[in-house]
Amino acid sequence: MTDGTELPAAIRRGLNALGLLAEGDGVSGVPLTGGVSSDIWRVDLATGPVVAKRALERLRVEATWIVPTSRTAHEAAWLRAAARAVPVLVPRALGYDAASGVLVLELLDPARAGNWKAQLSAGSLTDDVGAGVAAALGDRLGAVHAAMSDPARDAAAFAAGDLFRALRLDPYLRVAAGAHPDLAGRLDDLAERTSATGRTVIHGDVSPKNVLVGPDGPVLVDAECATWGDPAFDVAFCLNHLLLKGLWHPDDAAVLARAADALVARYRSHIAWEDPDELDERVATLVPALALARVDGASPVEYLDDAQRDEVRHRARTLLIDTPATVTDLLTRWFHSP
Repeated sequence: MTDGTELPAAIRRGLNALGLLAEGDGVSGVPLTGGVSSDIWRVDLATGPVVAKRALERLRVEATWIVPTSRTAHEAAWLRAAARAVPVLVPRALGYDAASGVLVLELLDPARAGNWKAQLSAGSLTDDVGAGVAAALGDRLGAVHAAMSDPARDAAAFAAGDLFRALRLDPYLRVAAGAHPDLAGRLDDLAERTSATGRTVIHGDVSPKNVLVGPDGPVLVDAECATWGDPAFDVAFCLNHLLLKGLWHPDDAAVLARAADALVARYRSHIAWEDPDELDERVATLVPALALARVDGASPVEYLDDAQRDEVRHRARTLLIDTPATVTDLLTRWFHSP
């Protein structure tokens, strides 16, 4: 038994249903922090430590944001499919109980698996932390997208477009459109295009906070937004975080620019389901919209000060009005903005 906090009843029911915890067994847990969308616990079972998570209906953000909890089922399905394609990319799923909505995963040792967001935020970046991790992530993400791009098999199995719109397009692009009426048409068009584009199963939240860097490279977690959709969104979502952190820490901008280049180059080598240039163009047009959304959407990044937020608005608006044709053009203009 671990010294900790009593487990929520729903988490305990899920562990019971999966046969991981017997009725009446004494066990406690430690709530894990950092997420806004799920109740996540470390639980030390007799067989070893695990992570148990259950989706929240109301997300932990300032704005009122209500989302169906059925998204955990899509995460469980994505983890199983991704494990078949690229086992090193994901933690091992130990079970999902639909009745309680509890997903149980292996616990990755925090001493051996650092959080990429924390590493990128620490300053004094090296290329090992930047381009090294980004290249491996781009390689693994591209391989997973390629493996899950069969519409006859994958589209119906991951038909979660409504959830994706509720979790990603509406609170990000459409809320930002409300804050920038002169660009509302452009942002709404991008949201509609992304919603209507189905090429492969996407993760939907490829953010550095969801990347754990272990001895075997990056591991991707928190696939609650997984759906049949536009792979450009996954690439753009991750690139956007690298661009924002380059503005936050100017001394690391060159390292982050190389990381962005590395991620795109390794990812692109896997694209066989469509014309790579068409996907590249969608990424290039989507990134500035996501940048604007991370200062004026429903879930703004917490680390930028007011002056930096204004600079993001300036750069993102400029790139939405004068659209980059390629990701290379986008990165050049962002990282070398006057």
